Amino acid sequence: MSERKEFHQVVLRKEEIDRIVSRMAHEILERNRGAEDLVLIGIRTGGVYLGQRLRRVLETQEKVSIPMGVIDITLYRDDVATRHPRLKVGTTELPFSVDDKRVNLIDEVLYSGRTIRAALDAIMDFGRPRSIQLAVLIDRGGRELPIKADYVGRELRVEEDEKVEVSFEEEGKIDEVKVIRRAEG
Repeated sequence: MSERKEFHQVVLRKEEIDRIVSRMAHEILERNRGAEDLVLIGIRTGGVYLGQRLRRVLETQEKVSIPMGVIDITLYRDDVATRHPRLKVGTTELPFSVDDKRVNLIDEVLYSGRTIRAALDAIMDFGRPRSIQLAVLIDRGGRELPIKADYVGRELRVEEDEKVEVSFEEEGKIDEVKVIRRAEG
């Protein structure tokens, strides 16, 4: 019987993540020509932490309050019954209308595109935004759906059997991004 071992490589640390968040916030402001009608929606949970950080930079830069919401996509997943029958449903908190807003949807890792597809469906149940843009900390490739991020912190080419793990201080961990692979041993 072989034992499975886990190997990881840290690809981003706190300082690099902070720089990336700052750059992404500036790109969002530049593309949208400011913060007018801009709202942020973080996908639970890592997207929420990234969204809160982006919001702080955006508000500091523009000196305005930017609405932030949280979306839980559990019930919108296309694999909930087959692969995740015991998933816990979280809350969606959108304390504003998305109608005619420029929505920035935020997640920590973009992989297959299925999470983003589910989030788009969920947002559309709340109204009709003027536009929806996607901001992700990591784009790991491997798309199954034709979804592309508008703002990408870092692109990583990760093998299918590898995992990208993002941890945030807000979770009681240290800020870092790791690529994890399992090896027989």
